[in-house]
Amino acid sequence: MQAPLGASLRTSASRRPRRRFPAWTCPTRRNGGSRAPHEGRPAIAAPHNDEPRINDRIRAREVRLVGADGSQIGIRPLPEALSIAREFDLDLVEVADKANPPVCRIMDYGKYKYEAAQKAKESRRKSTNVVVKEMKYRPKIGSGDFDTKTRKVEQFLVDGHKVKVTIMFRGREMAHPELGKKILDHVADEVVHVARIEVVPKLDGRNMIMVLAPDKRAQAAHAAMLRDQEAEAAPDGSAPAPEPASVNGSSPPAPVAAPLAAEVLPAPTPETAAPAAPDPEAPTPAAAPTVAADDTAASS
Repeated sequence: MQAPLGASLRTSASRRPRRRFPAWTCPTRRNGGSRAPHEGRPAIAAPHNDEPRINDRIRAREVRLVGADGSQIGIRPLPEALSIAREFDLDLVEVADKANPPVCRIMDYGKYKYEAAQKAKESRRKSTNVVVKEMKYRPKIGSGDFDTKTRKVEQFLVDGHKVKVTIMFRGREMAHPELGKKILDHVADEVVHVARIEVVPKLDGRNMIMVLAPDKRAQAAHAAMLRDQEAEAAPDGSAPAPEPASVNGSSPPAPVAAPLAAEVLPAPTPETAAPAAPDPEAPTPAAAPTVAADDTAASS
């Protein structure tokens, strides 16, 4: 009985010998069956170190030596330069390795690294990340929406960001680019006290764009003008009087306000009742009877 065709194919495939690679591609066979543990592995690049060489790590035979105070000492052999640095209890640092001979300076390397790290940290702190914000308008935008979007644009500029103002055209509005130009000019006029135009209005496909950048001088001038207006609007009594300049440069003591004198009021006097006039019609009271002194003594 003849075996099916598929079975014969499977049998022949299972008996097919395994493919062997050429000897030159296998590091084990290339070395005759043995290899060192580090052979055949990808090479690892050494880490790149940007720190300069110091003291015994310097490889040049002679160096151009610079003193700790910046004075030029001249070309010296490396052992002599190291001995001079050790006399001052400092380090010999290779500051220009590409020069011939290399330039080395005597310094306190630990202090130098600390100051460099502090400078880098300060520069990162002072650097500002400027982000380009975008605000989109339409040619038929209403006054309320225009005011809201423009106030947001002004806030972005005060925060130090750039703003990309975009006018989006649709359909037949592309035939009237002057409408978008008018809106962009209006936006620029509203924020002229805090920004300047960095990119003038121009068409970009179906949009018209304009880029505004914060203007520090304009913001300072606007703040000064607001302070002047507040000072003028303040009443005369509330405006602070200018302080007199002192001779020795120290500020004079603040004047002490005198206490207000209390108003002396006269003490209230009790009202005296006027004597009443005698009534002629009133009966006269009877006089008390008088007893003679002799009668009194006799009775006793």
